[in-house]
Amino acid sequence: MTITMRDVARASGVSLMTVSNVINGRPGAVGTETRLRVLEAVERLGYEVNLTARRLRNGLTGTVGLIVPRFDHPYFGELAARLATELAKTGRHLSVEQSGASAEGELAALSHARIATYDAVLLSVVGLHYDDVDKLQTSVPIVLLGEQGMPRRFDHVQLDNEAGAHLATGHLIERGARHLLIVGGGDEGRQSMTAARTRGWERAQSDAGLTPRPDGVLELAELEVACARIAVRERLAQTPEIDGIFAVTDQVAFGVMAGVHDAGLRVPEDVQIVGFDNLALGEHMTPGLTTIDPSHDWMVQRAAALIDQRIAGQDVPPQHLISPSMLVARGTTRE
Repeated sequence: MTITMRDVARASGVSLMTVSNVINGRPGAVGTETRLRVLEAVERLGYEVNLTARRLRNGLTGTVGLIVPRFDHPYFGELAARLATELAKTGRHLSVEQSGASAEGELAALSHARIATYDAVLLSVVGLHYDDVDKLQTSVPIVLLGEQGMPRRFDHVQLDNEAGAHLATGHLIERGARHLLIVGGGDEGRQSMTAARTRGWERAQSDAGLTPRPDGVLELAELEVACARIAVRERLAQTPEIDGIFAVTDQVAFGVMAGVHDAGLRVPEDVQIVGFDNLALGEHMTPGLTTIDPSHDWMVQRAAALIDQRIAGQDVPPQHLISPSMLVARGTTRE
């Protein structure tokens, strides 16, 4: 027997219009408690939305596109999982594409032929610069996810890179570290993630009355585990007095931990380490990784709300939101 919206309405004790509002993701039309009751009935009864019929009625597919630099990076995997869960609350589906972290890849992913089946697109900007983004013309709403400043004409949800790096470095200093290294830093003068996190690392030391080491910025060819491991092992052989390391990402921090071990040093007794991203894997390392949580759930909820507004055609100015950063203390720093 085919389950209909009328069956869902009867099971959840609401009107047919209320069920329609929930399934079509009309923001503000239904209270949270009622929406959850309807979604529970949808799941329990096994109701399936007819996407073809929906598109014929209102031009919507119920699908949102997410364009990320790469599939094999844990950060983007966790981001996609969180977004899929959040969008499902309003009956939407997530489709994920890979841009290859290049401007060409991002532009190709935004081509009309690629995004024609999406109601909106979330773009993690890596390759495109400010001026490139400012010239974009697309057939669907775009919400930008990125590390750098973006044109005001688009909604943008951004990590607070500098504040998070300042918090991480300050934590190392409070725990007694005085010879500090940033691994994966650099890009002086650029509006990039690494440049912003390097500024936060420098400012935290200045605020504490310390002078950053001239050799304190360890740049990496790639922000990857193997690259960080080799670079840290070699640097500690040259400057064994390093006692505190801020890794610009958790992925880099995992390599840092291995490099410290390779150098015959202990974490956190000899070298303390703080990462950035609060990846799930960090909690299960030995010792657990102290890291900066950039409020992933906050970001995802705000991005989904912006998507709702744009799909609904609400005439509101583009919003630029910066997520709050929090420190998660674990075993790679001393108590």
